[in-house]
Amino acid sequence: MSFLLSRARRSIEAALFPSRLAALRVLLGAFVLFNALVRLALAVFNGEPSFFLPWRIVPALLIGSLFDLGAGTFLLVPFAALLAWWPTRYPVALKVLLALSLLPFCGLVVLVGAAELVFWNEFASRFNFIAVDYLIYTNEVIGNIRESYDMPLLLSLVAVVSLALWWVIARRIVPLVVAPRGGLAVRSRAALVWMLAPFVAFGALDARYKEFSADAQLNELAGNGYYDFWHAFRTNEIDYERFYLTLPAERAARVLAHELDPARPAAEASRPPYERAIAARGPEKRLNVVLISVEALSAEFLAAFGNREGLTPRLDRLAGEGMLFTHLYATGTRTVRGLEALTLSAPPIPGHSIVKRPDNDGLFSLGEVFRQKGYERLYLYGGYAYFDNMEAFFSGNGYTVIDRTALKPDAITFENIWGVADEDLFRLAIGELDKRHAARKPFFAHIMTVSNHRPFAYPAGRIDVPSGTSREGAVKYTDFAIGQFIDHARAKPWFDQTLFVIVADHTHKGRGRTELPPENYHIPLIVYAPGYVPPRRIDTIASQIDVGPTILGMLDVSYRSRFFGHDILREGADRQRALLANYQTVGYYRDGIVVELKPKRRHRIVDAATGRERAEDALSARLMDEAISYYQIASRAYKSGQLKIAARR
Repeated sequence: MSFLLSRARRSIEAALFPSRLAALRVLLGAFVLFNALVRLALAVFNGEPSFFLPWRIVPALLIGSLFDLGAGTFLLVPFAALLAWWPTRYPVALKVLLALSLLPFCGLVVLVGAAELVFWNEFASRFNFIAVDYLIYTNEVIGNIRESYDMPLLLSLVAVVSLALWWVIARRIVPLVVAPRGGLAVRSRAALVWMLAPFVAFGALDARYKEFSADAQLNELAGNGYYDFWHAFRTNEIDYERFYLTLPAERAARVLAHELDPARPAAEASRPPYERAIAARGPEKRLNVVLISVEALSAEFLAAFGNREGLTPRLDRLAGEGMLFTHLYATGTRTVRGLEALTLSAPPIPGHSIVKRPDNDGLFSLGEVFRQKGYERLYLYGGYAYFDNMEAFFSGNGYTVIDRTALKPDAITFENIWGVADEDLFRLAIGELDKRHAARKPFFAHIMTVSNHRPFAYPAGRIDVPSGTSREGAVKYTDFAIGQFIDHARAKPWFDQTLFVIVADHTHKGRGRTELPPENYHIPLIVYAPGYVPPRRIDTIASQIDVGPTILGMLDVSYRSRFFGHDILREGADRQRALLANYQTVGYYRDGIVVELKPKRRHRIVDAATGRERAEDALSARLMDEAISYYQIASRAYKSGQLKIAARR
């Protein structure tokens, strides 16, 4: 056996590393070793000691090395060509050229490693479609990194480590290229093998290799930044019906129709299951509505959910004086997912949020219902609304978009790369709402904050936490700004006729035992309107897609709905569920179970409390059908134009 292994090893070396191409063995080994060190650094950064148990870390390292080898083949092709076909009579020039070529190679490897550490710190993940998106918005992203990190120090470390790696590799490689053994034909055959290797790696590697455990974070360690970035680039847009579990169309429609309206009239049977008539229970209330979606406001920051740090005194007061929904769950981990859920009341279908997709104008939305009722619709954002396609999406759906460009320089107290301070945004909002009130027209204003975002910077002297020091400080500042906004609004003539709705776009969390841990999606929802909304706690499990229908229900609005969400106060107690998504995995949380739906028609049934996979039974089979129905029908409805105001039939 040892003889056969030795012979196989010699054959591989002869095919891949003949003559001076032996230098590629050093390069590939250095690349794999460096990425293994990055993997270990990410494990340390994650702060979970159990990752280093041998039966956990060893599989992650071994699987990761496969991805590293595959990624390495792409980077080594130019070196293979150089080493194979450089004329043998110029060995000194080859050494110089090779040494110079190694500098950008080492710089790239180290820079990507550093970028992975920064990305992991923000998103607890290897590169994914967020990293792909960031290539589009380089101004905001580079500005955010510059304001959040000590860039001279970071770049100096990258340079030092790059030079050290270059020195180690160059010392090993240069002696291997002095006196080539074997002829041009041998080297050419090896070079052609190296040129074919990336195609082999492309066909052989599969993202599923990473899923060797039930721990989503441990699985992420087994990945490779280069491969994961390319995989995200290729799968940013993904067709649900092609890649995910489906049901026969009629069965899916029956399941969803029963979920959304068990008492569905026979006359509605021919219509899409999400299309239904909503009848008010009383006279319509012509109240203004101000919907504040707060950047990264996890429920755990509020005292109502057990926090004892005193970060949100104003929100806690509003929660006590208004209606607090204690079990609301965001649909995703990014702002655009939250905006999609709040505006369209649609499930988070795989791939990009609808906010960022083409042909996303003229959709049936919360704003459209308010238009039908004679309201003016506003979207106010503290940054530049072109970011994440917000301006195109909201303006294309009938909103008046107002962003930081509406503020004169002397009206800006503080700004960073993401936008103006929340207090400046709210001051702008007060002025815009005054104008609408003066025109005697009811308004629906959706305000999106930005201050609770890295680099967590805000005006000095507002709170007792120095600017730029922590997320907790940013949360406390945003709480201050919201409280100040409510105080200013209280002095306005339109205050007594306004419903204030405060909800998060997503949480600040990324890490979890599973891909879709419900606790990482838990957000607060507060409805405040003295004289109309009595103090009350609602403990129903609900989704972010239910916020819009619930607002309309509180106003007793009758309308014909194409929403996938429902009124929490009217229907929620009998339909307690949440829809969750993280990149390509979409899920359904109900009855203590999370159904995970994945590409290539894979799925998992997970116990929400323990994160452990559970056996399928009658309950999980029913929930599986409900989950598939939501996503399958929502994906088809968007793709076919059925969610348009003038839907294509």
